[in-house]
Amino acid sequence: MDLLTPAVIGIGLSMDCFAVSLAVGTTTKTRLIYAAVIIAIFFGAFQAGMTMVGWLAGSSIIGFISSYDHWIAFILLAIVGGKMIWEGVSGEEEEAHIEAIQFVPVIILSLATSIDALAVGVSFGVLQTAVLIPAIIIGIVCFAISFAGVMLGERLEDILGNKMEIIGGLILILIGINILAGHLFW
Repeated sequence: MDLLTPAVIGIGLSMDCFAVSLAVGTTTKTRLIYAAVIIAIFFGAFQAGMTMVGWLAGSSIIGFISSYDHWIAFILLAIVGGKMIWEGVSGEEEEAHIEAIQFVPVIILSLATSIDALAVGVSFGVLQTAVLIPAIIIGIVCFAISFAGVMLGERLEDILGNKMEIIGGLILILIGINILAGHLFW
């Protein structure tokens, strides 16, 4: 497999990560670089890791997971998005800034945004394609896009103020609805 194909796949897989990273960037006031690096590492590692797990799991497990993976992603994104909206409406700004880089929310967001990478990994397995280099490339692309998303999100917060937390929460919920609708209707 050439290097361009996994890079393009990585860009496609990273779009959810970018949107979530923008939302995280809007809630981070202090230690922005730290938050961007943490989010980028987790999102990149989960994208790469889920690609490899999918490759290892093969099509038998994806048949089991695919029947409800969209529900898992939707529920996780709806919970985190709803919490962000609540904090934006209630004005709990300082707590939201801290929570944006706590371990559990970062893991939940990483998992929710990387489920599609599992299917990509399975397709690599079915095609009997080597997975290590493509997974690393996907992870690096996702790292870069997620890092940029957090940094750009902070700029949007400066422009739009506390409305960005509400918008960020809505974005997460809409991503979840899109994932759900994509699996249920298309």
